[in-house]
Amino acid sequence: MKTLPQISEAEFEVMKVIWKHAPISTNEITEKLTQTTKWNPKTIQTLIKRLVTKGVLSYEKQSRVFVYTPLIEEKEYIGQESHSFLERYYDGDITAMLSAYIEDDRLSESEIDALRSLLAKGSKDRGKN
Repeated sequence: MKTLPQISEAEFEVMKVIWKHAPISTNEITEKLTQTTKWNPKTIQTLIKRLVTKGVLSYEKQSRVFVYTPLIEEKEYIGQESHSFLERYYDGDITAMLSAYIEDDRLSESEIDALRSLLAKGSKDRGKN
């Protein structure tokens, strides 16, 4: 798995908008984020520039407007972050992580049922190979 650039929480908020609406212009990004955050447009533009510098976004100028497209997929980035979290806090032991969540009542019954379903599906899929 290739290592993706680290992005801050604020940069991640920008990326969520871009992943959902790409290709998207600076003005559209700014409009969407000013509705959900207290950031001013200059802050948003700075975050966008950082993401371009980190190689997470590409852009193209269409007349007088910059339009942005992600260079990494949301699923790929979240997968890396999940793996990093698991390694950092649980030494890569997903059973220990899930046990901690279950013991602390951080998982609802429906989440536990969804996990059971995923595990059952995973067992069936592995049996096919």
